[in-house]
Amino acid sequence: MSSRCPPCGLFMPPPPSRGCSQALSSLRKGPGATCRLLLGPQSPYLPQPLGPGTAMDGQLLPVLLLFLLGASGLQGQGQGQGPERPSEDLLEDTPGEEVPKEDGVLVLNHRTLGLALQEYPALLVEFFAPWCGHCKALAPEYSKAAALLAAESVTATLAKVDGPAERELTEEFGVTGYPTLKFFRDGNRTHPEEYTGPREAKGIVEWLKRRVGSSATRLEDEEGAQALMDAGDVVVIGFFQDLEDEDVATFLALARDALDMTFGFTDQPKLFQKFGLTKDTVVLFKKFDEGRADFPVDEELGLDLGDLSRFLITHSMLLVTEFSHQTSRRIFGARILNHLLLFVNQTLASHRELLEGFREAAPPLRGQVLFVVVDVDASNDHVLQYFGLKAEEAPTLRLVNIETTKKYAPPGGGPITSASVAAFCQMVFSGKLKPYLLSQEVPPDWDQRPVKTLVGKNFEQVAFDETKNVFVKFYAPWCSHCKEMAPAWEALAEKYRDHEDIIIAELDATANELEAFTVSGFPRLLYFPAGRDRKMMEYKGNRDLESFSKFLDSGGELPAEAPTAPFQEPLANSSVGPREEL
Repeated sequence: MSSRCPPCGLFMPPPPSRGCSQALSSLRKGPGATCRLLLGPQSPYLPQPLGPGTAMDGQLLPVLLLFLLGASGLQGQGQGQGPERPSEDLLEDTPGEEVPKEDGVLVLNHRTLGLALQEYPALLVEFFAPWCGHCKALAPEYSKAAALLAAESVTATLAKVDGPAERELTEEFGVTGYPTLKFFRDGNRTHPEEYTGPREAKGIVEWLKRRVGSSATRLEDEEGAQALMDAGDVVVIGFFQDLEDEDVATFLALARDALDMTFGFTDQPKLFQKFGLTKDTVVLFKKFDEGRADFPVDEELGLDLGDLSRFLITHSMLLVTEFSHQTSRRIFGARILNHLLLFVNQTLASHRELLEGFREAAPPLRGQVLFVVVDVDASNDHVLQYFGLKAEEAPTLRLVNIETTKKYAPPGGGPITSASVAAFCQMVFSGKLKPYLLSQEVPPDWDQRPVKTLVGKNFEQVAFDETKNVFVKFYAPWCSHCKEMAPAWEALAEKYRDHEDIIIAELDATANELEAFTVSGFPRLLYFPAGRDRKMMEYKGNRDLESFSKFLDSGGELPAEAPTAPFQEPLANSSVGPREEL
């Protein structure tokens, strides 16, 4: 069984201490290990998490997307419905055995899990691995959460299970990566709920409080409503004439996971009148932009959870958001695919004057385009690098679709106004503007070493040379797996350097983009055989000199007995947080 690291964002800077590199160093190595990238909606210009809690950064808007995507569990992995155990099995656990605690967290095994389920009606269990970097990052926050739960007298308990040491339990609960957290209610062992919350102490506590208690406050008068609205920047109140209606249950279910927002509900006619309402409506109150957004409940179809989720995500965002580490998770969690970025130097008055026109263009495109300001004078070098920009090129605009990762630049160098911003977006959406591709310059000595250096500008010419068989390694400079296989790749190039029809090459896929395909994992090895038909074959075998040589000598075929590396699968719903897979 091979080990693979969690997905890394496309064209990222080197991951910091708790990013991909640490995960790789702690994983058991396998011949097909791969640094993988998300396919589909992703966070292309977002740096890696910096530490515990930053996987969600306390921003729970992405959790609303679990409703839209139909996901019932963290990362789409391990739905918690493994082989059912009869209720009598709960009695097989050793009677009288004391369950140990470590920093306020129960330490469970296959003998004591049943005892804990009988004793604790609300039990959150973390399946961890001692070698897992993300588990180590979570550990202090998990312990803090246990202390907060005890201090606030919340009727929920935290526990943990050493997954590698308890194989029976990991198989029973479908654990496929670490950490995996599952929430057990009232001793129900067969259908635990997947934990979908943040990885910092306060977020863990809030997630549990909204399950063991109410997820929204019932409002009876204007004073209570005003107090609730004063409590947060984004407050959502459901106005329902009948609190027994199923729409109320839908509303409360959504409120359980939208931890970024404060929720209330009411059936009081005086509150309907106070806020100018005559029928069931969900109202989002916010301390910015227009201050309020209404979502009327469809009288025939009722409250649609997906539609309400989209509404809350869209209207809880600022019309224009300044990019920073703190706001990045909210930006990408919004799941608005088109991001329009204005690069400015905030220290210059002439640049700041452009913000008003930029903002004026935003309202008609709300929900379709996310407007983002990037200060080139701040620590945003990774954003500039992703778009192939330099700070001195500001002010300028760029639009990126985070699903396709296609990037667009406005033609010409005219002024940035509300009208020019709207026109630029229209050109992109109408297909009148082609995306641009990044490429490094071709090095003067690109073909002087045994391993040839390819970039975007010379890739087509070399890879599809009709007279050559070209074997290319697509890599990321920070990828540990790429570094591991580098000696074998160099040895391969040295071995075949005198074969005129064979080229061994490499391309830095974090700095070069190709029109033909997108690189979704590192390293990715592709073979381009000689000929006019532009064939492309992916190598999935072991990454050693012998296997590479057999592949080349057989004309791009692996011997039948050769083991192959697993296909690079993207991890579903990875916006929730990184895990290390088994």
